[in-house]
Amino acid sequence: MAQPPLLQLSDVSLTFGGEPVFDALSLVVQPGDRVALVGRNGSGKSTLMRVMAGLVEPDRGGRVVPPGATIGYMEQDPDLSGHDTLGDFATATLGPGETYRVEAASEGLAFDLETPVAAASGGERRRAALARLMAEDPDLMLLDEPTNHLDITAIGWLERELAATRKAFVLISHDRRFLSDLTRATLWIDRGAVRRNEEGFASFEAWRDKVWQEEDQQRHKMDRKIRAEARWAVEGISARRKRNQGRVRALEALRAERAAMIRRQGTAAMELASGPASGKKVIEAEGLSKGFGDRAIVRDFSLRVLRGDRVAFVGPNGVGKTTLIKMLTGEIAPDAGRVTLGTNLVPAVFDQARARLDPDMTLWESLTGDPEMRVSGKADQVLVRGQPKHVVAYLKEFLFDERQARAPVRSLSGGEKARLLLAKIMAAESNLLVLDEPTNDLDIETLDLLQDLIGEYDGTVLLISHDRDFLDRTATTTVAMEGDGRAVVYAGGWSDYRSQRAASEAPAQAAAPKRAASKQKASGGGAKAGRGSAGLSFTEKHRLEELPAVIERLEAEIAKLNALLTDPGLYDREPVKFRKATEALAEREAKLTAAEEEWLALAEKAEAS
Repeated sequence: MAQPPLLQLSDVSLTFGGEPVFDALSLVVQPGDRVALVGRNGSGKSTLMRVMAGLVEPDRGGRVVPPGATIGYMEQDPDLSGHDTLGDFATATLGPGETYRVEAASEGLAFDLETPVAAASGGERRRAALARLMAEDPDLMLLDEPTNHLDITAIGWLERELAATRKAFVLISHDRRFLSDLTRATLWIDRGAVRRNEEGFASFEAWRDKVWQEEDQQRHKMDRKIRAEARWAVEGISARRKRNQGRVRALEALRAERAAMIRRQGTAAMELASGPASGKKVIEAEGLSKGFGDRAIVRDFSLRVLRGDRVAFVGPNGVGKTTLIKMLTGEIAPDAGRVTLGTNLVPAVFDQARARLDPDMTLWESLTGDPEMRVSGKADQVLVRGQPKHVVAYLKEFLFDERQARAPVRSLSGGEKARLLLAKIMAAESNLLVLDEPTNDLDIETLDLLQDLIGEYDGTVLLISHDRDFLDRTATTTVAMEGDGRAVVYAGGWSDYRSQRAASEAPAQAAAPKRAASKQKASGGGAKAGRGSAGLSFTEKHRLEELPAVIERLEAEIAKLNALLTDPGLYDREPVKFRKATEALAEREAKLTAAEEEWLALAEKAEAS
């Protein structure tokens, strides 16, 4: 029997403070959909997700969820009031025999169910909310920045869980690799409109650039037409005034249409100005050891950082990455070993806790009240790389508008707070940049710009991040902190570290089955392997070769069916066609999953041989 959409929004419009967030928005989420929801900071992604969850009532339009369908929502700042511990909150909606699901999720997400809510950090609260949602296993999961505050290990666990589920989900995330690996469709919020592409996030940037290119061509054509019509209006209308008033009105309508085209939001005008060059040797650490009680941060750790290096620190939350960086920069003394800092260092620090931002200050006060940015006798100006600049003009460079200048910092979104902190850091020259989780909450375009700035920066960078794609694009050296005081230095970024580690572990892993086989042979228990067990049969080889084409064909058919089913009126207008299309979609998605699993099994068998 055909399944109706899990969620349908029709002609939805919403206005906040006189400004339209969405206008005439329609979308459909089908069973099994895996959707990336993307857009600039402040474009309305979280608001749209709250509309989808039924928590925000639109000004106009309808939301339809079929009877019996369940929708779960994980928001960025979950409300845990009324619960004593994280475990109480996470299990509140489950039956007595279902709490094991939360226990399994808590292990994967690495948080303690017994932690009191009052003592839990923001990251722990989000993990508990995520565990609760995963345990509830709704038909549609709405996940707003689920990877924020997760370390790479927990992100990997969540990625595997979502890859294995057959339930539908919609994801908001700044983590490129997470979105690329999981999604098969993309919803893009852009200037109040929502576009859908039947390809995952991996194709998003190429699709976005194509849309923008077509827009630019359309604007160019319209501008040429307006100029031509305006010339006619000046030169040719006087002799034919009455019979050409319609053409004049058409020109006015054309101008109104051009004026209504909303200009795309640009990227922040961020700039990293390098100060005077530091010495060639920036940091020399020898034999560092540090611990707190029985917990070791590092043991006998040594590292040399030279001018221009980009050193990334990775590892689970709580392993001591920030502590190690503070030792390397001289802020914390080691228990043993020594750190020698180079000459002429001018550091700039982006801290994970955003400690340089007072939530009760306005953006204006946050900049003008900073002693490093204050211009003597000028209450409306700040010092930006040695030059005075008006506060509002500088805020506009970081995509804030004039109204936000007098708003409190606490009213900003996570991405806006990150941009404000970057504005404070980038106002001064530096030659040692310390970035502790700078990627949290930043949109894709700002991340792109930050990556470029780090690449062009003349100074040295120490970086903590759980964004694997960002690490691959920026780091030249990776320090992997693996717990129990073990910290190992690898060349390159995240992928380089993983491949080097796998290569170093391969000999030991290969030796284990050989030792087991030798022991079995010595004990007389070795059985002769059956023919064909050490490789692929002819039929299997042929199947492995043909499966990629099968998968590509199924993906193309699924994309066409999804495109058909996005029509919000199809369900009411042509129920038979809708039923057949839904049945065909479910059939092809099942075949796609089976084909992918078959290809993976055969590929693994081929590699093992």
